[in-house]
Amino acid sequence: MKIAYSNSNASSEFGGRRGVFLLLLFALSIYQLINSGFPAFAVVCAIPIVLLVVILGFRQSMTLFWVLFIVNYFIHFAGRHRYLPAGIPTSLYDEALEVLLLMMAVIDSSKDPKFGRAMNLMMLGIVIWCSFGLIEIFNDTCGLGYNVGAWFAGYRLLCFQLMWIILVFTVYINTPERLKKLFKLWAGLSIFSALWTYKQKNMGFTPAESAWLASNTTHILQGGSLIRYFSTFSDAANYGCNAAATATTFIVLSITTRIRKERLFYLFTAFIVMWGMFQSGTRTAIFCLGFGLAVFIVLSKSVKIAVPSAIVFALFAFMLIFTNIGNGNQQIRRMRSAFNKNEASTEQRKINQAVMKKYMADAPWGIGIGMGMDNVPSNNKFRKLSTLPPDSEYIFIWIRTGAIGITVFLVSMAIMFLGACWIVFFKLKTRSLMGVGAGICGAFAAMQLGGYGNQVLYQYPNGLIFFGTLAIVYVLPQMEPEWVAYEEKLFAKQEEEKRLKLEKKRASRV
Repeated sequence: MKIAYSNSNASSEFGGRRGVFLLLLFALSIYQLINSGFPAFAVVCAIPIVLLVVILGFRQSMTLFWVLFIVNYFIHFAGRHRYLPAGIPTSLYDEALEVLLLMMAVIDSSKDPKFGRAMNLMMLGIVIWCSFGLIEIFNDTCGLGYNVGAWFAGYRLLCFQLMWIILVFTVYINTPERLKKLFKLWAGLSIFSALWTYKQKNMGFTPAESAWLASNTTHILQGGSLIRYFSTFSDAANYGCNAAATATTFIVLSITTRIRKERLFYLFTAFIVMWGMFQSGTRTAIFCLGFGLAVFIVLSKSVKIAVPSAIVFALFAFMLIFTNIGNGNQQIRRMRSAFNKNEASTEQRKINQAVMKKYMADAPWGIGIGMGMDNVPSNNKFRKLSTLPPDSEYIFIWIRTGAIGITVFLVSMAIMFLGACWIVFFKLKTRSLMGVGAGICGAFAAMQLGGYGNQVLYQYPNGLIFFGTLAIVYVLPQMEPEWVAYEEKLFAKQEEEKRLKLEKKRASRV
């Protein structure tokens, strides 16, 4: 008996040591993954984490959707501060989560994913753009042969990721409760970015941000006296355009919602985000905000909204263009320079674009999707096109796909946008739901204008947010009956709280 007990004890002790050893080995592999990319050893040892994420995802699919939204929002912030494993493409995080979410929707037979809802004009626009992108695999303008690897990397980011986005948002944001949660999460993340801007402005930058700022002189102006703040985003232009589009959505929501608490929350979000927009010093952002709100005014079909809004923004524009009000603030002076046609950076852009036009005359299909500085050798005729800063998403696409490609892209974007506007204008009957659709359409229009002035349309977190929310507009007609019932419930609760508060106030006077 003693011998048996001794052997069992020894076995248990060995098992415990083996467990500790395996745990330390696993921790070592994760450390290696984070610091050295993902060699085979680290990948094999990290499989349990992947499996754990998959299992948890299948059990809590909506939680995984919210994780996707948060990860997408902070991807640049995490990368800048080296919180992400080295060597893994930035796009992989979003794509892996999106594919996993779609797999779960297909496998879970207890749910109806309603993929048929995604068969709409927005999907048509994406299919047109993706089809053109497929043709670009045969583009050999640079005379270097077919570079399938470079094409696939560019095609995935420029075309196909839009397919994942529309499917995921159509499947998962399918109830009024989820839509409201999405707005609250978006607002919360935007408020955090504005607060982080305040922290940068008044408490200083992190070491990683300071190092990045030192290498990006476009963010330090006027001899160092003016800094363009970039918050949690990749750069100030990305932040400013995102803030303008976000503010558009929440201004519209605050005007059209029937729920007082929501109105105050949305209005607070819009104002704090607009404050951050001004700190970015992104001049295009002013036009983005104005354009987005103009779209809302048209879609509102309301003179009561259109006239006061037009007056307010006309006065705002007049103040910036024709007066010196607010010139004591450097950021306002920076914004005001957007109306100066002789501004130095504007002139430089014109010079660069003139050079591009000369080369692009011989490249109607562009230099090829995925072709850049690393793919085009220095002795190649089109090397110049791969090195000039595009300063615009449209210019970037024009260089890669030519006049033909940018035309197809614009047609695709117009189909998506006008289809959504048609739904808001003609199909939705509930005022507050029309506000949701109009706010999203206004934000999408604002980002498109931002893409004309800066390379921000596909930047994180913009692609997922603004293409994803536009996909929601297409399912609003199906959601409308549920929305009416849900809103009536919230409104009744609000009125009951108001009644009880009034009764309590009257009782206190007696």
